[in-house]
Amino acid sequence: MAIYRTQLPQTEGGLFLTDAGLETDLIFNHGIEIREFAAHTLLESPEGRFVLAQYFRGFLTLADRHNAGFVFDSPTWKAHSHWSEALGASEAELAEVNRAAINFIADLRDEFAANRRPIVLNAVIGPCGDAYAPEKMISADAAARHHAQQIGWLAETEVDMVSALTFTQSSEAIGIVRAANDAGLPIAVSFTVETDGRLPTGQPIGEAIAEVDAATGQGAEYFMINCAHPEHFRNALHDEQWLRRIRGFRCNASRCSHAELDEAETLDAGDPAELSQQYRELATAMPWVNVFGGCCGSDLRHVTAIADSVISNSAAD
Repeated sequence: MAIYRTQLPQTEGGLFLTDAGLETDLIFNHGIEIREFAAHTLLESPEGRFVLAQYFRGFLTLADRHNAGFVFDSPTWKAHSHWSEALGASEAELAEVNRAAINFIADLRDEFAANRRPIVLNAVIGPCGDAYAPEKMISADAAARHHAQQIGWLAETEVDMVSALTFTQSSEAIGIVRAANDAGLPIAVSFTVETDGRLPTGQPIGEAIAEVDAATGQGAEYFMINCAHPEHFRNALHDEQWLRRIRGFRCNASRCSHAELDEAETLDAGDPAELSQQYRELATAMPWVNVFGGCCGSDLRHVTAIADSVISNSAAD
């Protein structure tokens, strides 16, 4: 049974952490092969499930050490029909892997039942296309129809919420918010931006957030930014009404552009201490933001440094 579906605890304040760059960490730091960059494929074997469990245990332990909640992202970013051909997966297989992924993180939540703060089960849904280089525009109506399938599968599980992660287009975000609202699932929308602080479509981040809110009656619980370095977007965060709709950041460790990251054969892990200081500056400028984690190139070291820095900043206040 879903615990927090009717009231997400992170919307009421308090520090919440997420994990980091799951795929890049496992591939580059641990030598784990992930077929088609789809982490849910690791659930197919006992060895893969063990690797995933060990990865998540580190973040669950970190969250409790900092008396923080944890937004527990499922490995379902590519577990929808846009990727079925590349993955060689049928509709029935995708439906089952979504259920299996939520059961997997629910079991880990139970393992960490002694954590003092909430563990929110969050099903991650990726865009219909490459988040680094989207192939085409998708209308809100088409996005709603497409994402309704995966959201329907997830609504039957214990999941508390869904997140549209690394979305590149406001129209697709509008569609997935409508689909989640229709299914009765809370949803967060996390946009990615290029080095100029704009979505890959060229739309300013503030305009995209305002457009989604206007089209859905503020149907998203909140917004985030992920898969971009803080230097790529901090100058785009103007003090306007839409800014207060942002509740979280999951930044890349690297300053590289998406195009550069796409071509990279080695991992750019950046500087965890420097990244944590940049998070501290964001938290100071936007004190209502309370969900912090990492994305490409980051790992437990980065999120540990971020948590230390953000907590230190809160204590100083």
